[in-house]
Amino acid sequence: MDMMKRRTFFRAAGGLLGAAVVSKAAIGAVPEAPSQASPKTQGPLIPSNGRPYQAVVTLNGWTLPWRTNNGWKEFHLVAEPVVRELAPGMKANLWGYNGQSPGPTIECVEGDKLRIFVTNRLPEHTTIHWHGVLLPNGMDGVGGLTQPHIGVGKTFVYEFQMKKSGTFMYHPHADEMVQMAMGMMGFIVVHPKDPKFMPVDRDFVFLINAFDIEPGARTPRVNTMLEFNLWAWNSRVFPGIDALPVRLGDRVRIRMGNLTMTNHPIHIHGHEFAVTCTDGGWVPKSARWPETTVDMAIGQMRAFEFVADNPGDWAFHCHKSHHVMNAMGHNVPTMIGVDHRGVAQKIMKLVPDYMVMGERGMADMGEMEMPIPDNTLPMMSGKGPFGPIEMGGMFTVIKIREGLGRTDYGDPGWYQHPAGSIAYEWTGEAPLAQRAAPIDARARPAATTAPAREYRARKPTGHAGH
Repeated sequence: MDMMKRRTFFRAAGGLLGAAVVSKAAIGAVPEAPSQASPKTQGPLIPSNGRPYQAVVTLNGWTLPWRTNNGWKEFHLVAEPVVRELAPGMKANLWGYNGQSPGPTIECVEGDKLRIFVTNRLPEHTTIHWHGVLLPNGMDGVGGLTQPHIGVGKTFVYEFQMKKSGTFMYHPHADEMVQMAMGMMGFIVVHPKDPKFMPVDRDFVFLINAFDIEPGARTPRVNTMLEFNLWAWNSRVFPGIDALPVRLGDRVRIRMGNLTMTNHPIHIHGHEFAVTCTDGGWVPKSARWPETTVDMAIGQMRAFEFVADNPGDWAFHCHKSHHVMNAMGHNVPTMIGVDHRGVAQKIMKLVPDYMVMGERGMADMGEMEMPIPDNTLPMMSGKGPFGPIEMGGMFTVIKIREGLGRTDYGDPGWYQHPAGSIAYEWTGEAPLAQRAAPIDARARPAATTAPAREYRARKPTGHAGH
């Protein structure tokens, strides 16, 4: 796994005004804006100064370095067009921060004073809203309401102190429909001042987002409301989402934020968990209960924790079946049970590459390699140790292993199951299914005539809300 190299920063300089444009004379004092192009999960950025904490790992992302300046932690975000690989074989033209969508994770500690420089390299104005963070009104980032917009080529500064620890995010509050649909968002983690409060061994973060990109295209359709065809975690879709490697016995926290247009029931196999944090703060023990699925509503943050006491490769995914598929068309007719071989032979005389599919279900899609447009992903894909995984979208694997190093986040490969612990085919005589005897129609009681009623049916109008 690629580990993020520590970068050098320019010398510290004097304080600057917050939520206001930076003058040309002050540009030389702006801290460096590191950039990251690799879509691989980067290792945790261990703090070199300040209060200690268990650094997070951003799924298919990275953490933004900072510099200290007279008691302030200074960060530099650059809003800009980026090219993001959604999975091998498909890239998208998005907008993001510092070379990626989503932008880098910002980490700090409760009580830290933050000074965040934001440079706009987009073709239009922007702002940044710090979702869930308690701060002065003029730093809230709502364009036109709490601040002027950040014009093209301008740099603004936000200054505030982190009043509480927790799980938050950042995103624009300017031309929001377009800019968020293009991938502009990022994670914020504020660690507790006391490192003994809510300790974990591994802490993962990611944002839930979605795109509508036509097959063969690269740029999302920003006016789409619900009919998205690519459901992503940190602007990656399976099989492009990295696994989460975990050491057996670790206490694990997974933090998520939902910036799509629908809810997502996020489900983990093989373990139970408790939600311990929301964007409103930490959840007291008395208010928690065991779960295996948490429903992520629009705009919400959730962090859940579990003890990784069950070794194996455990699926981790959204439980909406359409959200674990890629490039899905909504208007494909259902052909299950339809024998169209005779028709197919006639079609193949005109279209030699025509393929019969769907009459026995769609599982064949996970195995066949049919021609698709360039820069397009198969609807179902992924190879596992036993064959096609037949997934896409919001799906990955939590790999729990004995013997991993405390700071080892490399993929350990497929799980080696102990002998006798894998489901197997029954090769003996199949038992006959017991069926109930048919009821003689003549023995049935006579039907009574019900009074006539008038019913009205309303035709569905699409897939809204899936």
